[in-house]
Amino acid sequence: MSFIELKHIDKIYPGAEKKSVSDFNLEIEQGEFIAFVGPSGCGKSTTLRMIAGFEEITAGELYIDGKKMNDTLPRDRGIAMVFQNYALYPHMTVEKNISYGLKNMKVPAAEIKKKVDWAIDILGLSEYRYRKPKNLSGGQRQRVALGRAIVKDQKVFLMDEPLSNLDAKLRVSMRNEISKLHRTLGSTTIYVTHDQVEAMTMADRIVVMRDGVVQQVGKPMELYEHPTNKFVAGFIGSPQMNFYPVTVQGNLVRFETGETITLPDLILAKLNGREGQMTLGIRGEDIKLDEQSLSLYEKDKQTAVVENTEIMGNENNLYFTFGGQLTVARVSKYEVCQIGDKIEFAFTPSRVHFFDKDTEVCYV
Repeated sequence: MSFIELKHIDKIYPGAEKKSVSDFNLEIEQGEFIAFVGPSGCGKSTTLRMIAGFEEITAGELYIDGKKMNDTLPRDRGIAMVFQNYALYPHMTVEKNISYGLKNMKVPAAEIKKKVDWAIDILGLSEYRYRKPKNLSGGQRQRVALGRAIVKDQKVFLMDEPLSNLDAKLRVSMRNEISKLHRTLGSTTIYVTHDQVEAMTMADRIVVMRDGVVQQVGKPMELYEHPTNKFVAGFIGSPQMNFYPVTVQGNLVRFETGETITLPDLILAKLNGREGQMTLGIRGEDIKLDEQSLSLYEKDKQTAVVENTEIMGNENNLYFTFGGQLTVARVSKYEVCQIGDKIEFAFTPSRVHFFDKDTEVCYV
C-alpha cells in the first residue's frame, strides 16, 4: 500500500448541482513531492482540504500510512499545513510564532528550544528571531510559516498556494527554499498551485485537474512531452502550445487557410491510419527560423509577418498569424526580429501533436 491513497474521492457541497471533485484517485509514495495544478475552481484546494480533514469527504476513502482517515480529526492525521495567508500571530516574535504549536502540544521546553533553533537556522531566520511579523518581508513571513510547520515533525506537509502573495523574484527564491527543505526533511509534500512553472520546477509528479476531474498524473516532462489531451497540452508549458484546426489526408496536413505540411513516417505510424479533421499542436520551440532547419524542411517552409515580439534575454518569443491562428515561436536570443518583418519558418515535423477534434484526446 502507498503512503497516501485517495480512492474514488468525491466532494459535492450541499445545494450544489455538480461535484467539486469527482472520482479522484491517486497513490503517493513516502517522501514524494506532488503538485496539484489547474485553473481556479478546478478542485485542487478542495482536495487538499479533504486530505487535511478541513472538508468532509462526500464519497470514497482516504488512507495515510495504511490507516483510513475519513473520520479522523485534522489534529490526529499527522499533517502540517502551510496556507496562502501566513496566519502569523502579529503580537508574537518569529521565535514565538514557530514555537506556539509545540507549546500547545505540551512539548518539553528543552525540546521546543532545540526544534525552534534548528528551524530558525535551516530557514536562515537567525537575525530576525526577535522581530514581529510587521517588521518582516513577505518572503521572511513565508519562511516563518514554514518553520511553524516543520517543527511539528509531521508525516505529511500540505501547502496551499503558499507563494501566491510574493513578487516574482521572491517566488523564485522561495521555490528553491521549499525544494531544498523538502530534500533535507525527506517529507511527503502535496503542493497546490495554479502556476504550472512552480509545479514543473518543484514536483516529482504533477496532478493536472479540470472541473474537479483528474486529467493526467505524471512526471513534469511526461506531461510536457506526452500530454493525454489538449487541455493538459495547453496548460503545461509557457508559452502555451500552438493549436490549429487541420485536415489530415495520408501524409499531408492542410490548414484552414490552405497551407500544407508533410508528415514523417514516425508520426504517421502513431496516427495509425487516422484521417480527417483534427487539431494540430506544436510548441513554440519546435517552430524553427534558423537556416539549417529551413534547409532541412525546405518543402514545408512557411512565411508570416511578425506582429509582436517578447525579448526575454535568453530567448525571444515571436508572435504572428499562421493557419488562421495567433502563433508564438520561441527562438534563440540571436534571432532578433522587428514588428512587421516578414519571416520564413518551418515546423519540426517529428514534434507535432494531433488531438481528436471533438474529444480532444491526444493521438500523437
